[in-house]
Amino acid sequence: MGLFAPIAGFGVTLKQMFRKRVTITYPKHKRVKPQRFHGRHVLNRYPDGMEKCIGCELCAGICPARCIYVRGKDNPADAPVSPGERYGFIYEINMLRCIFCAMCVEACPTEAITMTHLFEMSVSNRADAIYTRGELLMSPEGEVPHPQPASKLIDLDELRQADGWMRATASSGRAAYEGVRGWTPTAGAGHRPPERGQSEHPEGEEESD
Repeated sequence: MGLFAPIAGFGVTLKQMFRKRVTITYPKHKRVKPQRFHGRHVLNRYPDGMEKCIGCELCAGICPARCIYVRGKDNPADAPVSPGERYGFIYEINMLRCIFCAMCVEACPTEAITMTHLFEMSVSNRADAIYTRGELLMSPEGEVPHPQPASKLIDLDELRQADGWMRATASSGRAAYEGVRGWTPTAGAGHRPPERGQSEHPEGEEESD
């Protein structure tokens, strides 16, 4: 039996060579990410440019990895930053500690923090992995900044998928809420429709507000 053991091992290898591959040639080819994919975070704005974050610090309180640091500040009376009494004056996320569980997304009462589809965020300096408010907050036009330089691994268009996870779970599985948008519009993206399979309307048909 010991004499034929190497031959039996090669037999397994040869058999697998002719089967369909389950891997892909990354990064030349990339799989399409699901709607609920947990990638890097973004702080959203309303279409009028107001920030959605009200500085309540619930995201920092719920985070199991303690990777979020938030400090709220009272809105200036002459030029309010958000619709609430306060806004997120300081906002930091340590991506080295983040476990991408999306608990912060669930805890946020204003849909201010959501997760994009971008996950290629490798850095050579640990300090670069701490994202500040300036790197998380989208512009009034809806563009999401990214601190790392663009490369063939990074598809910056994935930053535009900033509210997919929240939209996909908004109905909480209840049939009575199918096709009903339970979220606010976002700068740049507007008021996106529910994901496919959640709406009773035919594909491509928009719902009335």
